[in-house]
Amino acid sequence: MPGASPARLEVAVERIGFIGLGTMGAAMAANLARAGFGTTVWNRSPGRAPELEELGASRAATPAAVAEVSDVIVICVSDTPDVEAVLFGADGLAAGARSGTLVIDCSTISPAATRDFAARLGRAGIAMVDAPVSGGSEGAQKATLTIFVGGEPADVERARPILAALGKTITHVGPIGSGQAVKAVNQVILAGTYLGVAEGIVLAMKSGLDVGQVVEALGGGAAQSWVLANRSGRMIANDYPLGFKVALHRKDLGIALDLARELGADLPVSDLAADLETNLIADGHPDDDMSALARSIRARSGLPG
Repeated sequence: MPGASPARLEVAVERIGFIGLGTMGAAMAANLARAGFGTTVWNRSPGRAPELEELGASRAATPAAVAEVSDVIVICVSDTPDVEAVLFGADGLAAGARSGTLVIDCSTISPAATRDFAARLGRAGIAMVDAPVSGGSEGAQKATLTIFVGGEPADVERARPILAALGKTITHVGPIGSGQAVKAVNQVILAGTYLGVAEGIVLAMKSGLDVGQVVEALGGGAAQSWVLANRSGRMIANDYPLGFKVALHRKDLGIALDLARELGADLPVSDLAADLETNLIADGHPDDDMSALARSIRARSGLPG
C-alpha cells in the first residue's frame, strides 16, 4: 500500500491472540482490535467483554485454540499459577502453538517463574518476552500504559508494534525476567507513595485545614506525584472506586518481598503496606482501589475508615 511504513506492513501479517479479559485485559484486547490487529481472545470465565465482537475480535474455546490461529499471543492474567496453567495446563497455549510463535506476558508474576516458563517454551521453539504494565485501568483504557519488557532483543522488537497499541512508554530493561523485576520495583515505590499521601491527607484533615487547598498547594512543590494528583480526592472522600485492586497490589507486593528476601534486601515500608493490605482484604475491601490504604491510616488516626 503506497505510503505504508515497513513496521505497519509487518504488523499486518501478525495474527494476535489475547488471553485474559479482566479489567485490564479486556481494555487492552479492545485497543489491539481498534488498532487493526486480527485478534482471537479467550477468558477462563466465558462471556467477558462482549464489546470485543463488535470490534471484530473472535473467540476461541481454549488457550490451545487461540495459539493454533495466532502468531503472537498476549497474556494478561492474575498470578504466577494462572500463567503456568494458561501455558502448560490441559488445552494450554503450548499444546497449540507452533515453533516461531511469540508469547508476550503482560501479567505481573515471579521473575524466577518467568525465566522457567521461557526456557520450557524455548525447547519447543516458542519465544517469550515478559512485559508487565503500569498505569491501572485508566491506562489500559486509554492505551497509555507504561510497559517494562524483558527478553531477547529480536523478540522485543517483534513485540514492540503490538505493545505500542497498548502503551506509550515501552522500555526494554534486560533479559527475560527483567520486566518482572522492574515491575516489582514499581510496586514497592507505589506502596510508599500511597502510604505517604494517605498520611499527609490524614494529617491535613486532623489539622483542620482545607485539604483540597493543601493538595493544590503541594502540587506545585516537591511533594507532587501522580498519586497526590489522582488519588488524594478518593482519600479525602473515603471512597475508593476501582482503579487497581488492593488484592492485586498485595499479590504484587508478595512477589516483590519474595524477591527482596532472595537478594537480601530489607523493605520495611513495603512490609507495612503488605500488612495493611492484608487487613483491608480481611475486612472485606479486596476490590477497592489501592488508595484504600488511606482507610487504615484514617482508622488509626480516629477518623472514619
